[in-house]
Amino acid sequence: EVQLVESGGGLVQAGGSLRLSCAVSRFDGYSIGWFRQAPGEEREQVSCITSSDGSTYYRDSVKGRFTIYRDNAKNTVYLQMNSLKPEDTALYFCAADGRSCPLPGYAYWGRGTQVTVSS
Repeated sequence: EVQLVESGGGLVQAGGSLRLSCAVSRFDGYSIGWFRQAPGEEREQVSCITSSDGSTYYRDSVKGRFTIYRDNAKNTVYLQMNSLKPEDTALYFCAADGRSCPLPGYAYWGRGTQVTVSS
């Protein structure tokens, strides 16, 4: 069993930045992904980082604006979000899986943190 706890969400103006954190109870051997879901929309994978070699994935709409990285000493994965847009507004989740990412589904999920970007 892996527990994940997200934090760092909030309300920010367009063009601003937020850093989301995902604290993971078991870190080694797990890829960590960030997903988001806006009201009335399907959940989509935003980014992920693979455990084995640290390779990363970003969906096209966030490339150049978001950065995912992990702090092994703190068992935490961060998602630095810059140049935020109103369309980035969503509930953001982190998830863990023992396979390499990106993946359509993950084994373990956090409860999410809300990000709201005002125009």
